[in-house]
Amino acid sequence: QVQLVESGGGLVQAGGSLRLSCAASGRAFSSYAMGWFRQAPGKEREFVAAITWGDGNTYYTTSVRGRFIISRDNAKNTVYLQMNSLKPEDSAVYYCAASRYRRPSMIRRDTYDYWGQGTQVTVSS
Repeated sequence: QVQLVESGGGLVQAGGSLRLSCAASGRAFSSYAMGWFRQAPGKEREFVAAITWGDGNTYYTTSVRGRFIISRDNAKNTVYLQMNSLKPEDSAVYYCAASRYRRPSMIRRDTYDYWGQGTQVTVSS
């Protein structure tokens, strides 16, 4: 059983920062890449960022590029999402996800095999 546990969400004012963490555990956990998605009320879950474990390639959706940074600590099986210059439209539940294998697209939800329970991020104006 693979578990992904997110932490670090909360309430922050516009312009502020938060760092999300996602710790992966479970028997013989291994994956090709990790991603972050978010879902605001009444909206579809959308891709935010992803990183590959091996070479550390990163991917971002346009709206967060230059403000968010995804990173990983291979020794700890942990992925981070540093979120800077937050805007009210960044408010959402943020989900961590793991993809076991290399697949054609990093931004599709069906690329990912495991999901965390989500952590709420609220940005006030």
